[in-house]
Amino acid sequence: MVFCSNILNAVGWPYWMFFLLSLIMICCVFYIREKHIRQASTREISRQQLIHLEMHAFQAQMDPHFIFNSLNAIHHYILTTSTDLASLYLTRFARLMRLIIRNCNREWVNLEEDIEALELYLQLEQLRFGPQFDYELEITPDVFQQVTFVPPLIIQPYIQEAIWRRLLLRPDKTGGCLRIRISRENEMLCVRIEDNGVNQGSSGENAHLSQGISIAAARLEAINARYNMRSAIREQELYNEMQQPCGHLVIINMQQIAAREAVM
Repeated sequence: MVFCSNILNAVGWPYWMFFLLSLIMICCVFYIREKHIRQASTREISRQQLIHLEMHAFQAQMDPHFIFNSLNAIHHYILTTSTDLASLYLTRFARLMRLIIRNCNREWVNLEEDIEALELYLQLEQLRFGPQFDYELEITPDVFQQVTFVPPLIIQPYIQEAIWRRLLLRPDKTGGCLRIRISRENEMLCVRIEDNGVNQGSSGENAHLSQGISIAAARLEAINARYNMRSAIREQELYNEMQQPCGHLVIINMQQIAAREAVM
């Protein structure tokens, strides 16, 4: 105590200032400690929320109607002696199921894997519906698929919605077009999903599609919060020069992350 008194006298500090500074330092230490505890708790809640949403996303992707219809189509091809087509359909269906099951509990997959699953799904639907719609998938050269990581099961629900809620509802049952373009814009991965389908609104029959869309949006929001990312989904109706509805556009912007961050 005498030593502290000598030091305070040497620097000319009164006792009350010393105790005030000590109290402020102690309060700062406790504040920083509590802040770290709250941040750790928030991260844990975000992680648990993300796991919960990933489970629901997997359930949404394993649509029983899609599985039943796919197996029914394979059965039809077998009965009509289209064995080559049945084999092709079965191979693609099995590969898609394998990818969905493998990626359902992963926060990140490289874009190449996600695109493979999308193409398999599109090929299966096109085999079933024939001339009702065509699709175009463009990936610009500045997108490096093997080192670009994205959350799985985000893009596909919007493609399912475009096909089932709009393209298949065209009155003439032909001429549908789905365009998917993936590019880089301002260091963001930009996914544009454009269709020329008919918007009939929501109904009980496509409640499963609405659930998949809601889960995808919620997962992206949770990922934003956990990784402090800037990602967003925007939708808009398209109109022709006569101001008549002519399609729908979905734009998904996702901040890119490095491969080392995706495996942490």
